[in-house]
Amino acid sequence: MSTGAMKQDPTVLSARLQRAAETAASANIDALLISPGSDLGYLLGVDGESFERLSCLVLPAAGSDASPVLVVPKLEELGYAGVPAGELGLEMATWVDGQDPHRMVADLLSRDGGTPSRVAVADTMPALHTLPLRSVLPDTEQVLAGSVLRELRMRKDAAEIQALRDAGAAIDRVHARMGEFLRVGRTEAEVGADISRAIVEEGHTAAEFVIVGSGPNGASPHHALSDRVINEGDVVVVDIGGPIPGGYNSDCTRTYSLGEPRDADVRETYGVLQAAQRAAVETVRPGATPSEVDAAAREPIARAGFGDYFVHRTGHGIGLDVHEEPYIMGGSEIALEPGMAFSVEPGIYQQGHWGARIEDIVVVTEQGVESVNNQPHELVVLPT
Repeated sequence: MSTGAMKQDPTVLSARLQRAAETAASANIDALLISPGSDLGYLLGVDGESFERLSCLVLPAAGSDASPVLVVPKLEELGYAGVPAGELGLEMATWVDGQDPHRMVADLLSRDGGTPSRVAVADTMPALHTLPLRSVLPDTEQVLAGSVLRELRMRKDAAEIQALRDAGAAIDRVHARMGEFLRVGRTEAEVGADISRAIVEEGHTAAEFVIVGSGPNGASPHHALSDRVINEGDVVVVDIGGPIPGGYNSDCTRTYSLGEPRDADVRETYGVLQAAQRAAVETVRPGATPSEVDAAAREPIARAGFGDYFVHRTGHGIGLDVHEEPYIMGGSEIALEPGMAFSVEPGIYQQGHWGARIEDIVVVTEQGVESVNNQPHELVVLPT
């Protein structure tokens, strides 16, 4: 049983449950059905694990007389012992093999004698459970719960922001050690194995992802690791992150060179990227939109003639998931608010040659913006 979510004061969890119930009611949703994952961790402080046996929080919308119920297999009950059920007004309902947990959920939803017209299921609930729930509730519309929970989760409270600061500092310490790992003659895979160990050594519970893109591999934004040998003059993109105790994630990218860059255009092009990342961060403030931040990153890159080489959105929200709302991209016109946290990570990728990316996690503040990553943004030239 995973317990990766942040341990929270019961009053915090109670307030989250109440806000989720109120938001569901305002969206004309009768109940939320939340399976194990980060949404469950956000609401109950324990994220659980998803198996073929159904575990599900049944959270009625505000206005219902019914209490929230956590349905779990009997053999998983102890894994949820840390949930302060009494203080949350939460009932626990267990089931054993041979019983139908999907029917149990349907019965809970119909306790007041009526059939719900609309329920929201967790975005990541397996089809293994959503389809049986549809079968036992044939007249009930299913929608995604993300439309409700994203409104809560993308506005971080003070404890969550501090967790993101701690995660940022931990991954900064790994980047500060990159000279230990990145050396000529080593493969990306060898370097990645060392980085993974360092991520844990510096305070994470695991290395969620490690990208070491050397030379032409750096021009693939989601390249992971390969057996390519790192050569003198290579530009290397290192994008790393993972959860700290409590479940909140880091994510930070820096670009390195093994000795003086081999390609003559690297320094000038990298300067364009620095200007773009700086412009985007400086655009972040309450009331700005993700589209404006994205445009601020793209303008210097396009002006320098590299617009076609910036092939992804400028950023993504982060918290209990590495990628969550808000997404920093064109067309997103929501107003940024204090407490929203996301990456700012423009890149320039020249296929067949080299690539570069600079990524910080930033938090919108009342005054503007705070970065939780503080490693230098310059191209880091390591000795060979």
